[in-house]
Amino acid sequence: MAANIHDQSFSIVFGLLGNILSFFVYLAPLPTFYKIFKKKSTEGFQSIPYSVALFSAMLLLYYAFLKQHDAVMLITINSIGSGIESIYLIFYLIYATKTARQFALQIYTTKLVIFFNIVALGLIILVTLVFFKGHLRVSIVGWICAIFSVCVFAAPLSIIRLVIKTKSVEYMPFPLSFFLTLCAITWFLYGFSLKDFYIATPNILGFSFGITQMILYLVYRGETKALVLPDSNNKVQLEQFPNANNVQQSTVNQNQEGAMNYGVAGMISNSQVVPSELNV
Repeated sequence: MAANIHDQSFSIVFGLLGNILSFFVYLAPLPTFYKIFKKKSTEGFQSIPYSVALFSAMLLLYYAFLKQHDAVMLITINSIGSGIESIYLIFYLIYATKTARQFALQIYTTKLVIFFNIVALGLIILVTLVFFKGHLRVSIVGWICAIFSVCVFAAPLSIIRLVIKTKSVEYMPFPLSFFLTLCAITWFLYGFSLKDFYIATPNILGFSFGITQMILYLVYRGETKALVLPDSNNKVQLEQFPNANNVQQSTVNQNQEGAMNYGVAGMISNSQVVPSELNV
């Protein structure tokens, strides 16, 4: 009895801390959308990170409602996250109409939202409600959340590879990696204290990749900055410049800031970091 109370106290502390950290992580793309607002154009910015983040938050929200017990922290942050990501996507759709190319991106974004948050999520809810009951239903949805999060956590391998290849940490800000790592550790401890391994397990990968990124930052900080350029075959080409172009840098960083929201409840990671102009 005393042990259960002790574990619940820890889960409340870690859950509150995780909510606070995750909330600020959700706000990280604000500079990107401020640029979009100022230019009245989405330019080359992608909507994929926000579409997937909305799907992940809603999926975790469904899991939390099924779980019922010890789910308040998950419901709180994923409700907030769903609202924030929805606003981002609405904002994106409003300003993705300036050119024919951006209009095509608007259509693409609409299709993504329909696929992830209506078709995929709808199928998961329908199948689990119709064919499964009780604890089995919770377990299946929990496994879906965990598997999806593990797939998402593989994304930082791209930025790690980019840093090693360019010997530059220009596109991997240390504060971002630090807070993502701290967030993953917090949610791991939350899940572990509740013996909710659907939440805890994926975050082992999260803080492992985060620590790896911080080590790489310490190794390569101060190196010559790398500029990412497309070649004629639409492949990423890397050249060394004393000062990288700010527009290109902000475009690359958008992928990292936007996608780090993939599935809060701790399941947060960086996206593949490549110029979004090459990924229409």
